[in-house]
Amino acid sequence: MDVSYDGTDFSGWARQPGRRTVQGVLEEALAKQPPGASVPKSVVVAGRTDAGVHAAGQVVHVDASPLAGKTRSGRLELDEQGIPDLGRMRHRWNRYLPGDVRVLDARVAAPGFDARFSAVRRHYLYRVSDAPWGVDPLRRHDTLAWGRPLSVDAMNEASAALLGLQDFAAFCKQREGGTTIRELQRLVWRRTGPHAVEVEVSADAFCHSMVRSLVGALLLVGDGRRPLDWPGDVLESRTRDSAVAPAHGLTLMAVDYPPDAELAARADQTRAMRTPS
Repeated sequence: MDVSYDGTDFSGWARQPGRRTVQGVLEEALAKQPPGASVPKSVVVAGRTDAGVHAAGQVVHVDASPLAGKTRSGRLELDEQGIPDLGRMRHRWNRYLPGDVRVLDARVAAPGFDARFSAVRRHYLYRVSDAPWGVDPLRRHDTLAWGRPLSVDAMNEASAALLGLQDFAAFCKQREGGTTIRELQRLVWRRTGPHAVEVEVSADAFCHSMVRSLVGALLLVGDGRRPLDWPGDVLESRTRDSAVAPAHGLTLMAVDYPPDAELAARADQTRAMRTPS
């Protein structure tokens, strides 16, 4: 399932008792209209976004039990696998879902697919306004108001030292048993308007708060408060000591997967612990 959401009023992706989460409302819709013979278990997501973070191209998968027969069930046509018409199911799910979450597409996944572990990279976008008056009111929910002039050239120069397969412990919230080694494949800043700046960030995977920590450090270089080599020095220190940009400026844009024949192998590879070469 391809899913989009405005993270403003959510306490992040992951289900939490007593809190409104994207996973929670999506699983409630699936419980009301299961895509198979029974209510599915918890969905698996490509990237667990924090509170306030948005998604334009989130990917999830859910295991569905086939329905019996190949004719009709509840006025929904079944395919040869016993799965109902997912185009009509998408319409029903979106009727149950609140307006800040949409299911954009749904399809039967190829064998071996795992929304999280089969992914080869994730793409994020962070938006910033460096206008002295703040941010356009129409973009206040997805753009950070910085208030200081930013040098795109300086931020791109400082970004170069962060690319590649490295230990990003200095830019991640540590999780017990987790690795902070990631391959940062793209980190490019550009100016899109007189006061509008955005950065594209792509990696094989991201650890907790990694994108926002990178953005926070580079914004300090962009406005002249830190030297060009400071983000690289922070990376080498492996000590968490950098600013974390607010969540609302961040959007998960897309998730890439390998060809169908390589899905299972990619999932096995990702589950293995990353170690630097």
